[in-house]
Amino acid sequence: MTSIPLFPLNTVLYPDGYLPLQIFEVRYLDMIRKCIMGEQPFGVVRLLDGAEVRKPGQLETLAPVGTLARVIDWAAPLSGLLQIKCMGMERFHIVSSEQLKHGLWTARIETLPPDKAIPIPQEQQNVADALGALIRTLQEQKIPPEQMPLQPPYRLDECGWVANRWCELLSLTAMQKQLLLSQDNPVLRLELVQDMLTENGLLED
Repeated sequence: MTSIPLFPLNTVLYPDGYLPLQIFEVRYLDMIRKCIMGEQPFGVVRLLDGAEVRKPGQLETLAPVGTLARVIDWAAPLSGLLQIKCMGMERFHIVSSEQLKHGLWTARIETLPPDKAIPIPQEQQNVADALGALIRTLQEQKIPPEQMPLQPPYRLDECGWVANRWCELLSLTAMQKQLLLSQDNPVLRLELVQDMLTENGLLED
């Protein structure tokens, strides 16, 4: 069991997901600097109640499952501002959490097993094909690598990776994203994504 600092957000980070952030609150500037210096991860969790920017008297409620994030690049263009780029690592479950005086959350966590590298079933191959086509379209548009919503390596033959990338791209509610993150079976997660893509007319028969 490990103790880590948390970064509650109104979004959900998935394993291997790409997350750029602008940091300006003191509680997070100190935390991120320590993570960069120590090459340590922090936890991204969804806010169930409360706002990302701290307000006097507000209560914050955190989702029970989040994702570890590691900083892969950073810049400090102004005093009091950090621009960071993060990648998602393992999912974790919060065992206990505490908000410190200056507002920073810390938690004791247990990491959850990573998705097994399960090949795409034939029934869901159209989900992977559609994602591959989207990646090719973005590449043809000459979008700079740092602005790509998906980062290589592109594991289009793995259920979990394909499902997670669609979870990030689709216009889902925060609750839907959280439920998909909490789903331990990557094949079932992919099937749920396929249903959503079909409902939105985004899959070819």
